[in-house]
Amino acid sequence: MMMISKNLADAINAQVGREFGASFQYVQIAAYFESEALDGLAKLFYKQSDEERDHAMKLAHYVVETGAQLAIPAVEAPKVTFSSAEEAIQAALNWETEVTRQINNLMDIAVAEKDYLAREFLDWFVVEQLEEVTSMEKLLRIAQRAGERNIIMLEAYLSHGGDED
Repeated sequence: MMMISKNLADAINAQVGREFGASFQYVQIAAYFESEALDGLAKLFYKQSDEERDHAMKLAHYVVETGAQLAIPAVEAPKVTFSSAEEAIQAALNWETEVTRQINNLMDIAVAEKDYLAREFLDWFVVEQLEEVTSMEKLLRIAQRAGERNIIMLEAYLSHGGDED
């Protein structure tokens, strides 16, 4: 028995692809920082990549558990090059802002369809996005304050647990 509409299952399947895409993008950002010998930022973005993969898996399991078919779409290739730490972090913030819009769209579908199970499930993602956006905004502000020439100060901040809220 399907406990989810085809419409919502299709929308969640699309989101699975976007979350995997984000995971790949964060690996690419992490690699950029690693190549610049900014290990703290690299570690942070490799961890973000793992989180995005976890989000994709959580969504994938939900689709299957509700009786729908998982259909992962093609994943867009990530942006490979960045001209600065600020540009890389801005790209991450832009992504998290876009994901917030996407999650809200999934919730809109669940609400419109009176799918209370999906609303309960999606609540976690809604709350998670607040954390994701605010932590990226904070990181961007610190990078902007430090400036590219002093980006090593951001590394020092991260090494002292500055990224843990």
